[in-house]
Amino acid sequence: MALAKILFICTENSARSIMAEAIARHKYADRFEVYSAGSHPGTADSRALAVLNSHGISTEGLFSKPLSAHRQQHFDYAIVLCSKTAAECAHDISAKHLLAWDFSDPKQQGTLKAFETTLHELAERLSMFVLLYDKQHQHEPLTALNLCKLLSDDTRLNTVLLIQAEQELCVCELTAALMETQPKISRHLAMLRKAGLLQDRRQGQWVYYRLAEDLPLWASESIKHFATAAANSIQPLLANLNAMGERPVREQLCCS
Repeated sequence: MALAKILFICTENSARSIMAEAIARHKYADRFEVYSAGSHPGTADSRALAVLNSHGISTEGLFSKPLSAHRQQHFDYAIVLCSKTAAECAHDISAKHLLAWDFSDPKQQGTLKAFETTLHELAERLSMFVLLYDKQHQHEPLTALNLCKLLSDDTRLNTVLLIQAEQELCVCELTAALMETQPKISRHLAMLRKAGLLQDRRQGQWVYYRLAEDLPLWASESIKHFATAAANSIQPLLANLNAMGERPVREQLCCS
């Protein structure tokens, strides 16, 4: 199952859309493949990058890109962040859904506070968008056939077995244990979460995954049997996890 593709657009791709790209990648990499572009691209604003960094949001690989670079791609969502650009790009981008979110340009005020405000407003709007997205993409009841298909992939099987063993893991822990890239792990987590096998929760900058609380008893017991059968093969992965150094500190769940 491919991740939904989102393109954020503003005029210069220097502040609003590039910040939206960074936030969405940071918080929702398990749901979306994220891009940004500008109708008249400039240079990524150093203040936008500074504000992102101050909140622990990676700016690696962020730079202003032309809208024309994405004309051969099809997106599930194209989100235009300024009214001026909406009319310009309506016919230039192939997208299932074209959304208009009109955010003022923080460069007009030119203060770090303006960029900080834009970051928080974008994060809040994205949070609302994801709530609606998740409601529209709720998983169907898990079946034995679907479970077998999901766990036929080594990465997904080992992910589930590691979470079964540790109760809860975040993406960085899984990348260390499985020695896979973050995008690949995020794609597989998205499949497992959408199928209803996993659920997630956010704590600060980290998103943690655990087996779904409403997992059918037969599925839960099946995973326990798989874990017993794979006990020897999972040990090297647990060793990788324990060797990763400083692991994120999670808060104790009140009901665990």
